[in-house]
Amino acid sequence: MGLRTAQGARRPAAARGARRRRLGAVLGVLCLVGAGVAGCGTEAKGVCGVIVDSTSYADPAASRNDVSSKLPAFAQQCDWVAFAAVTGNSESSTCRQDPVPIAATQAENPNDNPVVEDRVRAHRITEVLPRALKLFDCPTEGQGSDVLGALRYVVKQVDARRQPDKAHQLMVFSDLISNRGDLDIDKLDLSEGARKRKIQELRDARLLPDLTGYAVVVHGFLRKKMSSPDRFPLLERFWREAFEAAGASAVDLL
Repeated sequence: MGLRTAQGARRPAAARGARRRRLGAVLGVLCLVGAGVAGCGTEAKGVCGVIVDSTSYADPAASRNDVSSKLPAFAQQCDWVAFAAVTGNSESSTCRQDPVPIAATQAENPNDNPVVEDRVRAHRITEVLPRALKLFDCPTEGQGSDVLGALRYVVKQVDARRQPDKAHQLMVFSDLISNRGDLDIDKLDLSEGARKRKIQELRDARLLPDLTGYAVVVHGFLRKKMSSPDRFPLLERFWREAFEAAGASAVDLL
């Protein structure tokens, strides 16, 4: 009797296991069919920020084309995206766009179904590009470009969602010609010692955001022609050193 009971208990368990395996196979097929080449979306992605420069950088058509061509692929790597505009007074700007939560919430996908996750992501990602493009049309807020204010504002948003097991990424569409407040690129002494002193001054005044662990990509760096081309490599060194001093794990100035 005991043996028959044990065997009887094992048979349903085996049957349940077989049913689970069949269900898993079906879901896997549905995932591939529904997601196409993108694959299933259950893998955790990054917490991201996007900065769009609405000042002089916004004039060339190439700047808008950069956003349209580069941002959608970047958004695919993100579970959540925040936005900031570079204006004449970026940190207190009235020109804002709400963040886009790309990943499905627990309420939307309680069973972690990859098909549901991909469906939610595919819809939400379409909201990222239109919000970024709207930042090109921010009203003028004072003279010049407050690049550091935009960096601080977007990092403040991302830090509120910071998760140690996720990548943290910033994509910046700007020439980085900051000329407001404590950082006026046109008047900056770019000798090695002066660069180091200026970066330390910005850090001490908490004007550089904490970018520890962030990967930063800048599109349109120094796109506007400068009166002194020999300053270009020195400005590149300044920004690389500034981002690294702020803790960035990787910096690309494109």
